[in-house]
Amino acid sequence: MIQSFRMVYAASPDRYNDMSYRRCGRSGLRLPAVSLGLWHNFGGVDRLEDGRAMLRHAFDLGITHFDLANNYGPPPGSAEETFGRVYADDFKPYRDELIISTKAGYRMWPGPYGEWGSRKYLVASIDQSLSRMGLDYVDIFYSHRPDSRTPLEETMSALDYIVRSGRALYVGISSYSPEQTDAAAAILRDLGTPCLIHQPSYNMFDRWIEDGLTAVLDTNGIGCIVFSPLAQGLLTDKYLSGIPEGSRAARESGFLRRDQVTSEKVQRVAKLGELAATRGQTMAQMAISWTLRNPIVTSSLIGASRISHIDDAVAAANRTDFSSDELATIEQILS
Repeated sequence: MIQSFRMVYAASPDRYNDMSYRRCGRSGLRLPAVSLGLWHNFGGVDRLEDGRAMLRHAFDLGITHFDLANNYGPPPGSAEETFGRVYADDFKPYRDELIISTKAGYRMWPGPYGEWGSRKYLVASIDQSLSRMGLDYVDIFYSHRPDSRTPLEETMSALDYIVRSGRALYVGISSYSPEQTDAAAAILRDLGTPCLIHQPSYNMFDRWIEDGLTAVLDTNGIGCIVFSPLAQGLLTDKYLSGIPEGSRAARESGFLRRDQVTSEKVQRVAKLGELAATRGQTMAQMAISWTLRNPIVTSSLIGASRISHIDDAVAAANRTDFSSDELATIEQILS
């Protein structure tokens, strides 16, 4: 009988040599400039060992923050299960070196209590997430999206309860507008559980946070971790010659539609890529560096389908300097 053995994981002793860590708002917590999200490629449909290899490699490079949500997969919940298996096998001795986050807000189970922002849903969801990951607590728990049908006070008081009950150390919000963020921060401050962090989308093609949100975050001392820094792959060289088979835009369902890969955007990416080359970067690296140039941004949240994506992103974290001419050229291309 042939048995397969997996090598026992030992983290690199040099893991903190090169990564930079940024203070999250006015809190005492620092996050790596690049964090790894498990939105894609860590679900039940994906190979566990591929996910394990990427998680190990990320930690070896100083990425201490892994971001999840209850509905990540597919199927929903399976990304947390994948992380839980890797945590149990590899990361348990390093728990105090990790920042693990999860979220709740999107549909997870049938019936009226399986989504949005009620206390019922949020508390049930964090308990399920902890069970799937085999954790006693998460470091950050988010309200994944605003819910206009639930009083904001109820959602925020549920977050406060989740911290006070020991299920999370900090709380955050995701995709809240500037006005919603300001109101949520005030409620949480009054409850004694400050809002640690906001997770919005942000990239060269999606700059909505610059229209009020960054100012609100600065005023309230809230950190900012941005997702989709590559615009679901648009801000790479992947689509310069068309839509490759198997790419996100080629799939029938997903977050990047074929009609979003317009000739206008592809032309802009080609010009941006030329500028990136003069900086000694790939297009994807410059896109990540560009998000980190913003002093409000604590961390850029990347996805990965292979180890090289992580290497590229970590290299980008060390090139956040842009000359005034480079920034002007980027603005001209994007205008």
